[in-house]
Amino acid sequence: MADLDLLCQKLLRERSLILASNRGPVEHYVAPDGRAEARRGSGGIVTALNSLAQTAPFTWVASAMGEGDRLVANSARNSSYKSPLPGHKIDLRYVVTPRRVYHKYYNILCNPLLWFLQHYMWNPPYNPNVDASVHDAWQGGYIPVNQGFAQEIVAQARANELPPVVISHDYHLYLVPELVRREIPDAIIQHFVHIPWPAARYWQLIPSYITRRICSSLASADIVGFQTSQDRDSFLDSVETFVPGATVDRDRHVIHREDITSEARVYPLSINVPEVQRIASSPRALEHEENLLALRGSTSTIVRIDRAEPNKNVVRGFRAYELLLNRYPDLQGKVNFLAFLVPSRTHIRQYQRYMEEIGQLVNQINGKYGSDDWQPITAYMENNYTQAIAGMKLYDVLLVNTLIEGMNLVAKEGPVVNTRDGVLVLSETSGAYDQLAEGAVPVSPTDVEGTMEALYAAITMPADERKRRAAALSDAVNRQDINHWICRQLEDVCSLLQGPTEENTVD
Repeated sequence: MADLDLLCQKLLRERSLILASNRGPVEHYVAPDGRAEARRGSGGIVTALNSLAQTAPFTWVASAMGEGDRLVANSARNSSYKSPLPGHKIDLRYVVTPRRVYHKYYNILCNPLLWFLQHYMWNPPYNPNVDASVHDAWQGGYIPVNQGFAQEIVAQARANELPPVVISHDYHLYLVPELVRREIPDAIIQHFVHIPWPAARYWQLIPSYITRRICSSLASADIVGFQTSQDRDSFLDSVETFVPGATVDRDRHVIHREDITSEARVYPLSINVPEVQRIASSPRALEHEENLLALRGSTSTIVRIDRAEPNKNVVRGFRAYELLLNRYPDLQGKVNFLAFLVPSRTHIRQYQRYMEEIGQLVNQINGKYGSDDWQPITAYMENNYTQAIAGMKLYDVLLVNTLIEGMNLVAKEGPVVNTRDGVLVLSETSGAYDQLAEGAVPVSPTDVEGTMEALYAAITMPADERKRRAAALSDAVNRQDINHWICRQLEDVCSLLQGPTEENTVD
Protein backbone atom coordinates (compact mmCIF):
# COMPACT_ATOMS: atom_id res chain seq x y z
CA MET A 1 0.00 0.00 0.00
CA ALA A 2 1.43 3.35 -1.03
CA ASP A 3 2.07 6.11 1.50
CA LEU A 4 -0.78 8.65 1.83
CA ASP A 5 1.57 11.64 1.49
CA LEU A 6 3.12 10.26 -1.70
CA LEU A 7 -0.26 9.48 -3.22
CA CYS A 8 -1.50 12.99 -2.49
CA GLN A 9 1.65 14.50 -3.99
CA LYS A 10 1.27 12.40 -7.14
CA LEU A 11 -2.38 13.31 -7.54
CA LEU A 12 -1.99 17.02 -6.85
CA ARG A 13 0.84 17.40 -9.37
CA GLU A 14 -1.67 16.75 -12.15
CA ARG A 15 -5.07 17.53 -10.68
CA SER A 16 -6.85 19.65 -8.11
CA LEU A 17 -8.96 17.79 -5.57
CA ILE A 18 -12.51 18.70 -4.61
CA LEU A 19 -14.46 16.68 -2.06
CA ALA A 20 -18.20 17.03 -1.47
CA SER A 21 -20.46 15.82 1.32
CA ASN A 22 -23.66 17.05 2.88
CA ARG A 23 -22.05 17.50 6.30
CA GLY A 24 -18.74 19.34 6.34
CA PRO A 25 -15.60 19.01 8.46
CA VAL A 26 -16.28 22.24 10.37
CA GLU A 27 -19.41 23.32 12.24
CA HIS A 28 -19.86 26.99 13.05
CA TYR A 29 -22.06 28.28 15.83
CA VAL A 30 -22.96 31.86 16.62
CA ALA A 31 -21.30 33.11 19.80
CA PRO A 32 -23.08 35.58 22.13
CA ASP A 33 -21.15 38.46 20.55
CA GLY A 34 -22.50 37.50 17.11
CA ARG A 35 -19.29 36.02 15.75
CA ALA A 36 -19.16 32.58 14.15
CA GLU A 37 -16.93 30.18 16.08
CA ALA A 38 -15.69 26.88 14.66
CA ARG A 39 -15.49 23.34 15.97
CA ARG A 40 -14.81 20.02 14.32
CA GLY A 41 -17.84 18.62 12.54
CA SER A 42 -19.54 15.39 13.56
CA GLY A 43 -20.46 12.35 11.53
CA GLY A 44 -18.72 9.34 10.06
CA ILE A 45 -17.58 10.98 6.83
CA VAL A 46 -15.89 13.81 8.69
CA THR A 47 -14.12 11.40 11.03
CA ALA A 48 -13.05 9.13 8.18
CA LEU A 49 -11.52 11.94 6.14
CA ASN A 50 -9.87 13.91 8.92
CA SER A 51 -6.43 12.42 8.20
CA LEU A 52 -6.75 13.38 4.54
CA ALA A 53 -7.71 16.94 5.57
CA GLN A 54 -4.47 17.10 7.55
CA THR A 55 -2.37 15.71 4.71
CA ALA A 56 -3.41 17.36 1.44
CA PRO A 57 -4.61 20.80 0.35
CA PHE A 58 -8.01 20.42 -1.28
CA THR A 59 -11.44 22.05 -1.26
CA TRP A 60 -14.29 20.52 0.74
CA VAL A 61 -17.77 21.53 -0.42
CA ALA A 62 -20.56 21.04 2.13
CA SER A 63 -24.01 22.25 3.09
CA ALA A 64 -24.35 25.27 5.33
CA MET A 65 -26.10 23.33 8.09
CA GLY A 66 -26.84 26.04 10.64
CA GLU A 67 -26.83 29.76 11.23
CA GLY A 68 -23.10 29.82 11.96
CA ASP A 69 -22.28 28.14 8.65
CA ARG A 70 -24.58 30.55 6.82
CA LEU A 71 -22.91 33.51 8.48
CA VAL A 72 -19.47 32.29 7.40
CA ALA A 73 -20.67 31.52 3.86
CA ASN A 74 -22.07 35.04 3.51
CA SER A 75 -18.85 36.55 4.84
CA ALA A 76 -16.86 34.52 2.31
CA ARG A 77 -19.21 35.77 -0.41
CA ASN A 78 -19.88 32.26 -1.63
CA SER A 79 -16.21 31.60 -2.23
CA SER A 80 -13.83 29.22 -0.46
CA TYR A 81 -11.89 30.05 2.68
CA LYS A 82 -9.25 28.35 4.81
CA SER A 83 -10.43 25.84 7.40
CA PRO A 84 -9.91 27.34 10.87
CA LEU A 85 -9.24 23.96 12.53
CA PRO A 86 -5.66 23.21 13.68
CA GLY A 87 -3.82 20.89 11.32
CA HIS A 88 -6.26 21.28 8.44
CA LYS A 89 -4.74 22.13 5.06
CA ILE A 90 -8.07 22.42 3.29
CA ASP A 91 -10.35 25.16 2.03
CA LEU A 92 -14.08 25.13 2.77
CA ARG A 93 -16.86 26.09 0.42
CA TYR A 94 -20.50 26.12 1.51
CA VAL A 95 -23.68 25.41 -0.40
CA VAL A 96 -26.32 27.76 1.00
CA THR A 97 -29.82 26.41 0.41
CA PRO A 98 -33.14 28.05 1.37
CA ARG A 99 -34.34 26.38 4.58
CA ARG A 100 -37.58 25.15 3.05
CA VAL A 101 -35.74 23.56 0.13
CA TYR A 102 -33.22 21.91 2.47
CA HIS A 103 -36.07 20.55 4.60
CA LYS A 104 -37.58 18.83 1.56
CA TYR A 105 -34.20 17.46 0.52
CA TYR A 106 -33.09 16.20 3.92
CA ASN A 107 -36.21 15.49 5.98
CA ILE A 108 -38.52 14.15 3.25
CA LEU A 109 -36.34 12.67 0.51
CA CYS A 110 -32.92 11.74 1.92
CA ASN A 111 -33.82 10.18 5.22
CA PRO A 112 -37.42 8.94 5.32
CA LEU A 113 -37.11 7.69 1.73
CA LEU A 114 -33.58 6.88 0.52
CA TRP A 115 -32.07 5.92 3.89
CA PHE A 116 -34.90 3.56 4.81
CA LEU A 117 -35.14 2.12 1.32
CA GLN A 118 -31.45 1.35 1.14
CA HIS A 119 -31.53 -0.33 4.54
CA TYR A 120 -34.39 -2.60 3.39
CA MET A 121 -36.74 -0.88 5.85
CA TRP A 122 -39.36 0.52 3.52
CA ASN A 123 -42.31 -0.80 5.47
CA PRO A 124 -44.83 0.45 8.05
CA PRO A 125 -44.60 1.94 10.60
CA TYR A 126 -41.25 3.39 9.60
CA ASN A 127 -42.16 4.70 6.17
CA PRO A 128 -45.17 6.40 4.67
CA ASN A 129 -46.59 5.93 1.22
CA VAL A 130 -45.04 7.87 -1.63
CA ASP A 131 -47.42 10.80 -1.89
CA ALA A 132 -47.37 14.22 -3.50
CA SER A 133 -44.97 15.53 -0.85
CA VAL A 134 -42.33 13.00 -1.88
CA HIS A 135 -42.60 13.87 -5.57
CA ASP A 136 -42.41 17.54 -4.60
CA ALA A 137 -39.38 16.90 -2.36
CA TRP A 138 -37.55 15.28 -5.26
CA GLN A 139 -38.27 18.15 -7.66
CA GLY A 140 -38.16 20.99 -5.14
CA GLY A 141 -35.56 19.69 -2.69
CA TYR A 142 -33.24 16.89 -3.78
CA ILE A 143 -32.61 18.11 -7.34
CA PRO A 144 -32.03 21.78 -6.37
CA VAL A 145 -29.62 20.92 -3.54
CA ASN A 146 -27.63 18.58 -5.80
CA GLN A 147 -27.60 21.30 -8.45
CA GLY A 148 -26.31 23.74 -5.82
CA PHE A 149 -23.47 21.36 -4.98
CA ALA A 150 -22.62 20.88 -8.64
CA GLN A 151 -22.54 24.63 -9.21
CA GLU A 152 -20.15 25.19 -6.31
CA ILE A 153 -17.93 22.29 -7.42
CA VAL A 154 -17.80 23.58 -10.99
CA ALA A 155 -17.07 27.13 -9.83
CA GLN A 156 -14.21 25.88 -7.66
CA ALA A 157 -12.87 23.66 -10.44
CA ARG A 158 -12.79 26.56 -12.86
CA ALA A 159 -10.99 28.70 -10.29
CA ASN A 160 -8.22 26.11 -10.05
CA GLU A 161 -5.35 25.88 -12.51
CA LEU A 162 -5.48 22.08 -12.80
CA PRO A 163 -8.42 19.94 -13.94
CA PRO A 164 -10.29 18.40 -11.00
CA VAL A 165 -10.72 15.11 -9.27
CA VAL A 166 -14.16 15.27 -7.68
CA ILE A 167 -15.01 12.85 -4.86
CA SER A 168 -18.61 13.01 -3.68
CA HIS A 169 -20.15 11.09 -0.83
CA ASP A 170 -23.26 9.13 0.00
CA TYR A 171 -26.99 9.16 -0.66
CA HIS A 172 -27.38 12.91 -0.26
CA LEU A 173 -25.46 13.65 -3.47
CA TYR A 174 -26.38 10.95 -5.97
CA LEU A 175 -26.96 13.47 -8.78
CA VAL A 176 -23.64 15.28 -8.44
CA PRO A 177 -21.61 12.97 -10.76
CA GLU A 178 -23.95 13.49 -13.69
CA LEU A 179 -24.30 17.25 -13.13
CA VAL A 180 -20.54 17.79 -12.84
CA ARG A 181 -19.82 15.55 -15.84
CA ARG A 182 -22.04 17.74 -18.04
CA GLU A 183 -20.04 20.85 -17.19
CA ILE A 184 -16.53 19.35 -16.90
CA PRO A 185 -16.27 16.31 -19.17
CA ASP A 186 -12.59 15.72 -18.38
CA ALA A 187 -13.09 15.62 -14.59
CA ILE A 188 -12.18 12.40 -12.79
CA ILE A 189 -15.23 11.68 -10.65
CA GLN A 190 -15.57 9.20 -7.83
CA HIS A 191 -18.64 8.69 -5.67
CA PHE A 192 -18.58 6.62 -2.47
CA VAL A 193 -21.81 5.13 -1.10
CA HIS A 194 -21.59 4.67 2.68
CA ILE A 195 -24.89 2.84 3.15
CA PRO A 196 -26.08 -0.47 1.64
CA TRP A 197 -27.20 -0.75 -1.95
CA PRO A 198 -30.31 -2.96 -2.08
CA ALA A 199 -31.30 -5.41 -4.79
CA ALA A 200 -32.69 -3.94 -8.00
CA ARG A 201 -36.16 -5.28 -7.28
CA TYR A 202 -36.29 -3.37 -3.99
CA TRP A 203 -35.63 -0.10 -5.82
CA GLN A 204 -38.88 -0.69 -7.68
CA LEU A 205 -40.76 0.24 -4.49
CA ILE A 206 -40.20 3.92 -5.29
CA PRO A 207 -41.02 5.84 -8.50
CA SER A 208 -39.00 4.57 -11.45
CA TYR A 209 -37.97 8.03 -12.63
CA ILE A 210 -36.16 8.59 -9.31
CA THR A 211 -34.35 5.25 -9.44
CA ARG A 212 -33.42 5.69 -13.10
CA ARG A 213 -31.98 9.16 -12.52
CA ILE A 214 -29.94 8.02 -9.50
CA CYS A 215 -28.46 5.01 -11.29
CA SER A 216 -27.77 6.98 -14.45
CA SER A 217 -25.98 9.71 -12.52
CA LEU A 218 -23.78 7.31 -10.57
CA ALA A 219 -22.89 5.53 -13.80
CA SER A 220 -21.52 8.90 -14.97
CA ALA A 221 -18.72 8.64 -12.39
CA ASP A 222 -15.39 7.05 -13.25
CA ILE A 223 -15.46 5.06 -10.01
CA VAL A 224 -18.37 4.20 -7.72
CA GLY A 225 -17.27 2.84 -4.37
CA PHE A 226 -19.20 0.57 -1.99
CA GLN A 227 -18.65 -0.99 1.41
CA THR A 228 -19.10 -4.64 0.35
CA SER A 229 -19.01 -6.77 -2.76
CA GLN A 230 -22.71 -7.51 -2.30
CA ASP A 231 -23.51 -3.78 -2.48
CA ARG A 232 -21.36 -3.44 -5.59
CA ASP A 233 -23.07 -6.36 -7.32
CA SER A 234 -26.53 -5.05 -6.43
CA PHE A 235 -25.58 -1.70 -7.97
CA LEU A 236 -24.47 -3.38 -11.19
CA ASP A 237 -27.81 -5.21 -11.29
CA SER A 238 -29.61 -1.90 -10.79
CA VAL A 239 -27.74 -0.17 -13.61
CA GLU A 240 -28.45 -3.08 -15.94
CA THR A 241 -32.14 -2.95 -14.97
CA PHE A 242 -32.79 0.78 -14.96
CA VAL A 243 -30.30 2.55 -17.24
CA PRO A 244 -31.10 2.26 -20.96
CA GLY A 245 -28.09 1.56 -23.15
CA ALA A 246 -25.81 0.51 -20.30
CA THR A 247 -23.87 -2.74 -20.57
CA VAL A 248 -22.31 -4.39 -17.54
CA ASP A 249 -19.12 -6.47 -17.50
CA ARG A 250 -19.61 -8.51 -14.32
CA ASP A 251 -16.19 -10.14 -14.38
CA ARG A 252 -14.44 -6.77 -14.21
CA HIS A 253 -17.29 -4.84 -12.49
CA VAL A 254 -17.37 -2.23 -15.25
CA ILE A 255 -20.25 -0.29 -16.81
CA HIS A 256 -20.08 0.89 -20.42
CA ARG A 257 -22.46 3.55 -21.66
CA GLU A 258 -21.90 5.71 -24.74
CA ASP A 259 -18.46 7.27 -24.16
CA ILE A 260 -18.41 6.70 -20.38
CA THR A 261 -16.76 3.79 -18.59
CA SER A 262 -17.51 3.44 -14.91
CA GLU A 263 -15.88 1.03 -12.46
CA ALA A 264 -17.72 -0.32 -9.40
CA ARG A 265 -15.28 -1.04 -6.60
CA VAL A 266 -15.24 -2.12 -2.96
CA TYR A 267 -13.63 -0.01 -0.21
CA PRO A 268 -14.67 -1.13 3.30
CA LEU A 269 -14.55 1.88 5.61
CA SER A 270 -12.38 1.59 8.72
CA ILE A 271 -11.07 3.55 11.72
CA ASN A 272 -8.06 5.60 12.74
CA VAL A 273 -6.58 3.07 15.19
CA PRO A 274 -3.99 5.37 16.89
CA GLU A 275 -6.60 8.10 17.39
CA VAL A 276 -9.14 5.71 18.93
CA GLN A 277 -6.47 4.30 21.24
CA ARG A 278 -5.35 7.81 22.20
CA ILE A 279 -8.90 8.72 23.18
CA ALA A 280 -9.21 5.48 25.16
CA SER A 281 -6.18 6.41 27.28
CA SER A 282 -7.08 10.10 27.72
CA PRO A 283 -7.81 11.49 31.21
CA ARG A 284 -11.50 11.92 30.42
CA ALA A 285 -11.80 8.32 29.22
CA LEU A 286 -10.01 7.05 32.31
CA GLU A 287 -12.43 9.01 34.50
CA HIS A 288 -15.40 7.52 32.66
CA GLU A 289 -13.83 4.08 32.93
CA GLU A 290 -13.53 4.42 36.72
CA ASN A 291 -17.19 5.40 36.98
CA LEU A 292 -18.26 2.48 34.79
CA LEU A 293 -16.17 0.04 36.82
CA ALA A 294 -18.11 1.09 39.90
CA LEU A 295 -21.32 0.13 38.09
CA ARG A 296 -19.94 -3.09 36.72
CA GLY A 297 -19.88 -5.19 39.89
CA SER A 298 -20.74 -8.42 38.08
CA THR A 299 -19.08 -11.41 36.48
CA SER A 300 -19.65 -10.31 32.88
CA THR A 301 -20.62 -7.16 31.05
CA ILE A 302 -22.37 -6.91 27.70
CA VAL A 303 -21.87 -3.60 25.92
CA ARG A 304 -23.47 -2.03 22.87
CA ILE A 305 -22.79 1.38 21.32
CA ASP A 306 -25.18 2.64 18.65
CA ARG A 307 -27.01 5.54 17.20
CA ALA A 308 -30.65 4.99 18.15
CA GLU A 309 -31.75 4.16 14.63
CA PRO A 310 -34.17 1.37 13.69
CA ASN A 311 -31.61 -0.53 11.59
CA LYS A 312 -29.32 -0.88 14.63
CA ASN A 313 -31.77 -3.46 15.99
CA VAL A 314 -31.47 -2.28 19.59
CA VAL A 315 -34.85 -3.65 20.66
CA ARG A 316 -34.10 -7.22 19.53
CA GLY A 317 -30.74 -7.05 21.29
CA PHE A 318 -32.46 -6.20 24.57
CA ARG A 319 -35.05 -8.92 23.93
CA ALA A 320 -32.23 -11.46 23.54
CA TYR A 321 -30.71 -10.30 26.84
CA GLU A 322 -34.10 -10.55 28.55
CA LEU A 323 -34.42 -14.11 27.23
CA LEU A 324 -30.92 -14.88 28.54
CA LEU A 325 -31.90 -13.82 32.07
CA ASN A 326 -35.09 -15.84 31.85
CA ARG A 327 -33.49 -18.99 30.42
CA TYR A 328 -30.48 -18.91 32.76
CA PRO A 329 -31.70 -17.54 36.13
CA ASP A 330 -28.26 -18.09 37.68
CA LEU A 331 -26.97 -15.24 35.48
CA GLN A 332 -29.29 -12.72 37.09
CA GLY A 333 -27.15 -10.31 39.07
CA LYS A 334 -24.01 -11.57 37.34
CA VAL A 335 -24.35 -10.36 33.73
CA ASN A 336 -25.18 -6.71 33.22
CA PHE A 337 -25.74 -4.68 30.07
CA LEU A 338 -24.25 -1.23 29.39
CA ALA A 339 -25.91 0.50 26.44
CA PHE A 340 -24.52 3.74 25.02
CA LEU A 341 -27.18 5.06 22.65
CA VAL A 342 -26.88 8.32 20.75
CA PRO A 343 -30.23 10.00 19.91
CA SER A 344 -30.46 10.34 16.15
CA ARG A 345 -32.63 12.52 13.88
CA THR A 346 -35.00 13.24 16.73
CA HIS A 347 -37.02 15.62 14.56
CA ILE A 348 -38.18 12.68 12.40
CA ARG A 349 -41.17 10.88 13.91
CA GLN A 350 -39.97 7.38 13.01
CA TYR A 351 -36.87 7.92 15.13
CA GLN A 352 -38.88 9.44 17.98
CA ARG A 353 -41.06 6.34 18.14
CA TYR A 354 -38.04 4.06 18.13
CA MET A 355 -36.45 5.93 21.05
CA GLU A 356 -39.70 5.60 22.98
CA GLU A 357 -39.82 1.86 22.29
CA ILE A 358 -36.24 1.44 23.53
CA GLY A 359 -36.94 3.36 26.73
CA GLN A 360 -40.09 1.37 27.48
CA LEU A 361 -38.30 -1.96 27.02
CA VAL A 362 -35.36 -0.95 29.25
CA ASN A 363 -37.79 0.00 32.00
CA GLN A 364 -39.68 -3.25 31.55
CA ILE A 365 -36.57 -5.45 31.83
CA ASN A 366 -35.18 -3.51 34.77
CA GLY A 367 -38.53 -3.66 36.53
CA LYS A 368 -38.86 -7.41 35.98
CA TYR A 369 -35.34 -8.56 36.85
CA GLY A 370 -33.78 -5.68 38.79
CA SER A 371 -33.44 -5.22 42.52
CA ASP A 372 -32.28 -2.58 44.95
CA ASP A 373 -28.73 -3.89 44.49
CA TRP A 374 -28.65 -4.58 40.75
CA GLN A 375 -30.08 -3.12 37.56
CA PRO A 376 -29.76 -5.35 34.48
CA ILE A 377 -29.51 -2.53 31.93
CA THR A 378 -27.81 0.82 32.35
CA ALA A 379 -28.63 2.96 29.32
CA TYR A 380 -26.85 6.21 28.49
CA MET A 381 -28.97 8.23 26.07
CA GLU A 382 -26.46 10.88 25.05
CA ASN A 383 -23.77 11.71 22.54
CA ASN A 384 -20.63 11.09 24.57
CA TYR A 385 -18.04 9.36 22.42
CA THR A 386 -15.32 9.32 25.06
CA GLN A 387 -17.63 7.62 27.54
CA ALA A 388 -18.58 5.04 24.92
CA ILE A 389 -14.90 4.33 24.21
CA ALA A 390 -14.38 3.81 27.94
CA GLY A 391 -17.23 1.31 27.86
CA MET A 392 -15.57 -0.55 25.01
CA LYS A 393 -12.50 -1.13 27.15
CA LEU A 394 -14.61 -3.05 29.68
CA TYR A 395 -16.81 -5.36 27.65
CA ASP A 396 -16.75 -9.11 27.98
CA VAL A 397 -19.21 -9.21 25.10
CA LEU A 398 -19.72 -6.51 22.47
CA LEU A 399 -23.13 -6.91 20.83
CA VAL A 400 -23.48 -5.62 17.27
CA ASN A 401 -26.70 -7.26 16.04
CA THR A 402 -27.48 -4.63 13.45
CA LEU A 403 -29.86 -5.26 10.57
CA ILE A 404 -28.53 -4.41 7.10
CA GLU A 405 -26.03 -1.54 7.12
CA GLY A 406 -23.10 -0.27 5.10
CA MET A 407 -20.36 -0.61 7.71
CA ASN A 408 -20.20 -0.80 11.50
CA LEU A 409 -17.24 1.01 13.01
CA VAL A 410 -18.08 0.10 16.60
CA ALA A 411 -17.25 -3.51 15.67
CA LYS A 412 -13.80 -2.26 14.63
CA GLU A 413 -13.20 0.21 17.47
CA GLY A 414 -13.99 -2.26 20.26
CA PRO A 415 -11.30 -4.86 19.49
CA VAL A 416 -8.46 -2.29 19.40
CA VAL A 417 -9.22 -0.78 22.84
CA ASN A 418 -10.76 -3.66 24.81
CA THR A 419 -8.72 -4.88 27.80
CA ARG A 420 -10.57 -8.10 28.63
CA ASP A 421 -10.22 -10.29 25.51
CA GLY A 422 -13.85 -9.42 24.89
CA VAL A 423 -15.95 -11.40 22.43
CA LEU A 424 -17.65 -9.70 19.47
CA VAL A 425 -21.15 -10.97 18.68
CA LEU A 426 -21.70 -9.68 15.15
CA SER A 427 -24.60 -9.71 12.74
CA GLU A 428 -23.87 -11.52 9.49
CA THR A 429 -25.64 -8.68 7.65
CA SER A 430 -23.30 -6.01 8.99
CA GLY A 431 -20.94 -4.50 6.46
CA ALA A 432 -18.09 -5.32 8.85
CA TYR A 433 -18.80 -9.04 8.93
CA ASP A 434 -16.68 -10.12 5.95
CA GLN A 435 -13.54 -8.58 7.46
CA LEU A 436 -14.17 -9.70 11.05
CA ALA A 437 -15.74 -13.14 10.55
CA GLU A 438 -12.67 -15.03 11.74
CA GLY A 439 -12.88 -13.56 15.24
CA ALA A 440 -16.60 -12.87 15.66
CA VAL A 441 -19.48 -14.99 16.90
CA PRO A 442 -22.07 -14.67 14.08
CA VAL A 443 -25.79 -14.02 14.55
CA SER A 444 -28.78 -13.54 12.32
CA PRO A 445 -30.16 -10.14 13.34
CA THR A 446 -33.84 -11.14 13.53
CA ASP A 447 -33.13 -14.38 15.43
CA VAL A 448 -33.70 -13.43 19.07
CA GLU A 449 -33.27 -17.03 20.24
CA GLY A 450 -30.03 -17.37 18.29
CA THR A 451 -28.74 -14.04 19.59
CA MET A 452 -29.45 -15.18 23.14
CA GLU A 453 -27.52 -18.39 22.50
CA ALA A 454 -24.61 -16.39 21.01
CA LEU A 455 -24.52 -14.16 24.10
CA TYR A 456 -24.44 -17.23 26.35
CA ALA A 457 -21.68 -18.83 24.26
CA ALA A 458 -19.64 -15.62 24.44
CA ILE A 459 -20.09 -15.29 28.22
CA THR A 460 -19.07 -18.90 28.87
CA MET A 461 -16.30 -19.09 26.24
CA PRO A 462 -12.97 -20.54 27.46
CA ALA A 463 -10.19 -18.00 28.02
CA ASP A 464 -7.88 -19.34 25.31
CA GLU A 465 -10.64 -19.16 22.70
CA ARG A 466 -11.50 -15.58 23.77
CA LYS A 467 -7.84 -14.60 23.43
CA ARG A 468 -7.52 -16.15 19.97
CA ARG A 469 -10.63 -14.43 18.68
CA ALA A 470 -9.69 -11.06 20.18
CA ALA A 471 -6.26 -11.21 18.54
CA ALA A 472 -7.79 -12.08 15.16
CA LEU A 473 -10.15 -9.10 15.38
CA SER A 474 -7.44 -6.65 16.37
CA ASP A 475 -5.15 -7.87 13.60
CA ALA A 476 -7.89 -7.53 10.96
CA VAL A 477 -8.63 -3.94 11.96
CA ASN A 478 -4.99 -2.89 12.15
CA ARG A 479 -4.24 -4.37 8.71
CA GLN A 480 -7.06 -2.42 7.05
CA ASP A 481 -7.30 0.86 8.94
CA ILE A 482 -8.59 4.24 7.77
CA ASN A 483 -5.38 5.08 5.87
CA HIS A 484 -5.72 1.80 4.00
CA TRP A 485 -9.28 2.85 3.01
CA ILE A 486 -8.18 6.28 1.79
CA CYS A 487 -5.05 5.04 0.02
CA ARG A 488 -6.88 2.33 -1.93
CA GLN A 489 -9.23 4.94 -3.33
CA LEU A 490 -6.49 7.39 -4.19
CA GLU A 491 -4.46 4.64 -5.86
CA ASP A 492 -7.43 3.86 -8.10
CA VAL A 493 -7.94 7.54 -8.88
CA CYS A 494 -4.23 7.96 -9.68
CA SER A 495 -4.39 4.96 -12.01
CA LEU A 496 -6.89 6.94 -14.10
CA LEU A 497 -4.47 9.81 -14.61
CA GLN A 498 -2.87 7.74 -17.38
CA GLY A 499 -6.23 6.38 -18.51
CA PRO A 500 -7.92 3.07 -17.61
CA THR A 501 -6.13 -0.20 -18.26
CA GLU A 502 -7.09 -3.86 -18.11
CA GLU A 503 -5.48 -4.09 -14.67
CA ASN A 504 -7.28 -1.00 -13.38
CA THR A 505 -10.69 -2.45 -14.11
CA VAL A 506 -10.32 -5.62 -12.06
CA ASP A 507 -11.52 -5.35 -8.45
